[in-house]
Amino acid sequence: MLTVDNVAIQAIKLLQVYIEHLGFKPLIHFELEGCFQRASEKNSQLLDYSIINKQLIALNIDGQVIPEYWSNQWEYISLFNGQSPLKEAHNLTKAIEKLPTLFALQGFNKTLIKPVVWSGDTGKLVQGSKDIFTTDQRAVHIPNAIQMNISAIDQKRTNIIPHHYFGEYLQQCFLRSSLACSLLYLPEEEAFERLKLRDQYGLYEELCSPNDISGGHQGSIALYKKVGKHNQPMGEEPLLYDHNNNVMLSTYDWEKTARVEHRLGASSVYYNAYANVVFGLLNLADALEAYTQNNCQQMTLENMDFGLLPESLYDRDHKKGALSLFIENDWFSNSLNKFEIKVNKILSTTYRVNEGIGDKLKSEIVKTYQQAIIIKK
Repeated sequence: MLTVDNVAIQAIKLLQVYIEHLGFKPLIHFELEGCFQRASEKNSQLLDYSIINKQLIALNIDGQVIPEYWSNQWEYISLFNGQSPLKEAHNLTKAIEKLPTLFALQGFNKTLIKPVVWSGDTGKLVQGSKDIFTTDQRAVHIPNAIQMNISAIDQKRTNIIPHHYFGEYLQQCFLRSSLACSLLYLPEEEAFERLKLRDQYGLYEELCSPNDISGGHQGSIALYKKVGKHNQPMGEEPLLYDHNNNVMLSTYDWEKTARVEHRLGASSVYYNAYANVVFGLLNLADALEAYTQNNCQQMTLENMDFGLLPESLYDRDHKKGALSLFIENDWFSNSLNKFEIKVNKILSTTYRVNEGIGDKLKSEIVKTYQQAIIIKK
């Protein structure tokens, strides 16, 4: 029996073969946010992140967990160990599965890998400040994200994002494809509530989660080169510390860390890392084809309208939901079918895959939601 994971893994292998044939190594790294709750409010024990990270290493997961901004919020970040996109998908899948158990071993019995943790914290920021709070103890609904970082290196191990408009064109590929594929990175209904948090609950100062498809270096699909989301210099590498372990001298290698970051994903146990890696690699392969023809600059168009994200998984008030948009648009399946044909021609004697893998994967993804509709009814 086919499953989304099985077909997606096959697709990832195919796309890796094609990208490597073009002369590049694809790089994908994830960031995952979540929250935890203690078994008892009387228990003031702090989470020992060093223990968690040693356990992740023992599980062969290339990642670590660090504290995030809000109380009881954590972030899993991928380590740059040279892992393939397929290994990175394995890493995130296993992290989502294992982290609740690892937190529970330290007495944190409830792990929340979900788009919104309702009333997850309290407080109100002073207007214009990022870390000074007023005495207003209103509830803050914490949005949790899954972010996907994408880049590629050439045979000289040079990151090509900064060169010949490749980063700009790769960003535009994602801007064009993200509306039709929102089902992949917004996999449950609460993910759409996350998009509305800032406006509906007056939390614009406290939250910075994106709620539309936008580019630039601060948009929901961001191109990071010399500066990052908060206009901070990219690629900082500390060289000298003082006696209090404060950085005294740094160097900046921004070209090494340049990337496109897809920031629209919602944290969810239903997020399929394999299908989303396929989505990432399809865009990367499209952009690399243009790069090899030196066409990135002329194919990067300005002032384009990429549309608003859907408001629900399903159709509502005469508006298309994420499921309908995915079903009715053929970019995902056709692109994957196209690369399958190319790989079969390039490696006809050593590599064969089943025909129509794009149609198969799309069908398996849609089935999971059609089954949910039947169960719901």
